[in-house]
Amino acid sequence: MVIYLRGDLGAGKTTLVRNILIKLSYVGKVKSPTYTLIEQYEVAGLHLRHFDLYRFRDAEEWESAGFRDEFNGDNICLVEWPEQAAGLLPAADLEIIFTILPDSRVLELQANSDKGKQCLNALSN
Repeated sequence: MVIYLRGDLGAGKTTLVRNILIKLSYVGKVKSPTYTLIEQYEVAGLHLRHFDLYRFRDAEEWESAGFRDEFNGDNICLVEWPEQAAGLLPAADLEIIFTILPDSRVLELQANSDKGKQCLNALSN
């Protein structure tokens, strides 16, 4: 599954990933992959990949780092700043759009595939 996380700096994208991992009973430090571009987690029988592409600029790096291999159908890939790798990333099954308001944040979830719809249905139950 591919999940795009869209929103301004400080909108809460990494915090959401951190909380997902905590809810899945992950024990360990959850850090932003701002400089490493990817952090890998194995928890609750799932293979989660957290990408932060804010600093990503080079399509060559995509291939040489083996990022394409991470989108193999076995992993759940949570991708911050997907627009930085436009044309390289597979389409999102689910998009989460973060909007910062003066006193709160709003999250909008958009399902773009059957997998995305199944995920939204599971969240609403």
